[in-house]
Amino acid sequence: MTPPGAETESGLVIATYRRHYDVALDGGEHVACVLKGRSLQIAVGDRVAIRRTADGGAIEAVSARTNLIYRSDAFKEKLLAANVTQIAGVVAPDLSLDEELINRWMIAAEAADCRFLLFANKTDLPEFAELRRRLAPYAALGYAIVELSAKREGTPALPWLADHHTVLVGQSGMGKSTLINALLPDAAVRTTEISNALQAGRHTTTSTTLYPLPGAGRDTWIVDSPGMKAFGLAHLEPSRIAEAFVEMRPFLGHCRFRDCRHDEEPGCAVTAAVVAGRVAPHRLALLHSLLAEATYARAKGR
Repeated sequence: MTPPGAETESGLVIATYRRHYDVALDGGEHVACVLKGRSLQIAVGDRVAIRRTADGGAIEAVSARTNLIYRSDAFKEKLLAANVTQIAGVVAPDLSLDEELINRWMIAAEAADCRFLLFANKTDLPEFAELRRRLAPYAALGYAIVELSAKREGTPALPWLADHHTVLVGQSGMGKSTLINALLPDAAVRTTEISNALQAGRHTTTSTTLYPLPGAGRDTWIVDSPGMKAFGLAHLEPSRIAEAFVEMRPFLGHCRFRDCRHDEEPGCAVTAAVVAGRVAPHRLALLHSLLAEATYARAKGR
């Protein structure tokens, strides 16, 4: 082991729990680290510089990111991953499937310049045909819908993960962890190792963990995030939110007023597109909700 006080070493953050981090160094060694100071925010996927300490390491610097995926409201935020190239939602035939969540994941991906796709799980269930019908509007927007049964195999997902940095998102019970285990049979073992390294015990199940997928490409990894019931996007800049709606882009800039909020203003090209059936009413309603959330968060002084 390099003695305390030696030069810094570079690595990739592969697990986080509160202020404890598992860093995979470029040489292959894993080091349990803490964060030096409180001015930095660390997410899995971050490239960091660490300095060895007597009981592990301390993160001293974070490399520049291409993006940072997180959810937020006016009061708090939850980091998911940094340097992401795609967000993949996992859904399944279930009455509790929340389609607003799907739409919010989609907007988060577009705002971060990521690819978005859906893994439609549990094809073996008789209710799957109804799920396919419910997902058709997302396919019409140009998003890939990948049908699979994670309990049987995860291989249909592999071509969509190759050469990407992917964050898996989903509600509890949709099969997200099952898909991870199908892709990585030793994932449970690795999670236990991380728990022990971070001394977080069973609570590490609420953390975020990154798994390399070497069989899908040299620089391929996937992040398993905790199941979620909400996905706030209050951190998005209000002026950029409409651009994250792919079907609205052709109409932006064509409203009568430059600062149009696409609500009740006369001459709004977006509301005209809704009337013409080119934009779904629920998508416009989501735009208004996101604008309201972002505006309120800024008024609260986030």
